Amino acid sequence: MKFKKTGAEQTTITRDVKDIVEKTGNVYQSLAILVKRSEQINEKMKTELLEKLNEFATYTDELEEVFENSEQIEVSKFYERLPKPWAIAVKELLEDEVYVREVDKEEVDEDTPSEEKDA
Repeated sequence: MKFKKTGAEQTTITRDVKDIVEKTGNVYQSLAILVKRSEQINEKMKTELLEKLNEFATYTDELEEVFENSEQIEVSKFYERLPKPWAIAVKELLEDEVYVREVDKEEVDEDTPSEEKDA
C-alpha cells in the first residue's frame, strides 16, 4: 500500500461528526469501523517498516559498539512523516473506500455452540 499517496492529512484537523455518522447511521458503529481499519493500516505500516529496517540491520556480538546507520535513520524519518493510520482510515471511510460487512445476529447465533447459547 502506498501510504504517502493516500492523500490523508498529516496533521490533526477538525471533522464534522455528522459526515462520519452518515456513512453508517450510528456513531459507535462508525468509530468501531475506524478503529478496526486504523489497526489494519497500522499493522501493515509496522510490518513494512520492520522489513525495511531489517535490510540494514547489523548484528554484532559486542555491546559496546554502537553503530549509527544513516539508511535506517532515513527510513525511520520517512515513516514518521507519513499520515497517521487513523487519518488514512477516516479519509477512506469518508470517500467510501472501506468495505463494511455487517454480521447478522442470526449468523452469530448459528456459529455459537449450543452450550454457550444456554449460558
